Amino acid sequence: MTANHDPDYDFRARPRDGNGKFQRSIDTVKRDAAAAQYLADHPGTTFQQLADLFGYHDRSGAWRAIQNAKADVIRPAVEKLIQTESEQLDDLYLLAREIIDRNHVVVSHGRIVVGDDGKPLQDDGPRMQAIQTALRIRESYRKLHGVDQPAKTEISGGVKYEVVGVDPEDLT
Repeated sequence: MTANHDPDYDFRARPRDGNGKFQRSIDTVKRDAAAAQYLADHPGTTFQQLADLFGYHDRSGAWRAIQNAKADVIRPAVEKLIQTESEQLDDLYLLAREIIDRNHVVVSHGRIVVGDDGKPLQDDGPRMQAIQTALRIRESYRKLHGVDQPAKTEISGGVKYEVVGVDPEDLT
């Protein structure tokens, strides 16, 4: 495969988002894929050579393009894995919900325990365990999809400066 770089390509004219950051167009994705294919077909090619062949601004631009091309290949597999994991978590969550919705009675020595009114006593233990399980499943789901906000850490305190070799009384 040979490089099919447009010599009139202007990297500065690439589309930008609302924050002024470059966006990858379909042409950019194709060019990155072609550069990655060229690198695979021509081992030993340097990133500077790729930059020259495919019109990247410099060798770091060529390196980023190869990284983007790798991510483009991996992304569909990762998305499929996330979808599969989501479906499994959904199934587990529905099972936990079924357990939560059931009536559980107290059983002792193989017999149902009844109250003074003759009705079976309700056992909340299995329901509480299912609720805890459902919460853990939802937490896993949120982590899988990156919904949770990152934890913020606040650090407070003071700083004490000490000047060595100077008498503090001389400073007043």
